[in-house]
Amino acid sequence: MIIRNKENWFKMLFVWHGSVLPKLLPRLSLLFILSIGVVFFNGKIFSFKIPLNPTPLTLFGFVLALFLGFRNNVSYDRFWEARKLWGALLNYTRSLTRQVLTLPEPRVDRSLARHFIDLLVSFTYALKHQLRDTDPQHDLKERLSEADYSLIISAKFKPVIIMKLMGEWVAGARRTGRIDAIQQMRFDENLDKLAEIVGGCERIISTPIPYSYRVLLHRTVYLYCFLLPFGLVDSLQWLTPFIVVFIAYTFVAFEAIADEIEQPFGTASNDLALNVMCKTIEATLTELNGEEISLNISPKNGIID
Repeated sequence: MIIRNKENWFKMLFVWHGSVLPKLLPRLSLLFILSIGVVFFNGKIFSFKIPLNPTPLTLFGFVLALFLGFRNNVSYDRFWEARKLWGALLNYTRSLTRQVLTLPEPRVDRSLARHFIDLLVSFTYALKHQLRDTDPQHDLKERLSEADYSLIISAKFKPVIIMKLMGEWVAGARRTGRIDAIQQMRFDENLDKLAEIVGGCERIISTPIPYSYRVLLHRTVYLYCFLLPFGLVDSLQWLTPFIVVFIAYTFVAFEAIADEIEQPFGTASNDLALNVMCKTIEATLTELNGEEISLNISPKNGIID
């Protein structure tokens, strides 16, 4: 994910990292070459003049812009929902840690509290790796006991198994009389919220925008861009390649941005910074337990993941 301080309007014109322009350069270059050929042959293909003018392209471009706006709204809704889920994850892990440290009577000793906090932190890392389909072994091994690690690492849905272990921790506290039935219910409510977060993230990752809709919009955008030079050549002449590339950049970039944020849990420049979020959760839970924070989680002006 890209995090930048506000920059001068002139510098923004030349921003490279975080924009989709690097991915679009081959396509825009091809369109630029095509436009040069259209101008050179005066809009003719094998001596047949393509009878296009700017009017129908203008009307079609307006309708296409509306559909692209809808497509981007759908993608951004998915991105924002994912961000809200991970924001809620931070809140519920803090609440659970506070409950572990303050509700049991007599107060739970630090080793038992540390065990539950390690499970919470491992839960966030396991969820991140499940969403990104990456290997969680390193992150889990350094945060879990050998017994917990051996039980979790072979599971397919690791966050769910970790929730089960947290539930067993709470049940053990209830059996030993450290918490009463009402307090156990409060723990269970927050654990249920964690389950809802997992389900919400899985819903986003497993339900992409319908493929036929994406294909239709993709074909329409590129067909419009390749017809554009034939409609502008008579009025713009050698300015046609530059105007066509500028217009095409707008349409194609909108589509590329929508594709990028449609699945917000990846590692692209504009996806969610899950690594930083996991470290933030780990740092705040460590501080709640009265321990010194050793992680550097300060956001910097640049690329974070």
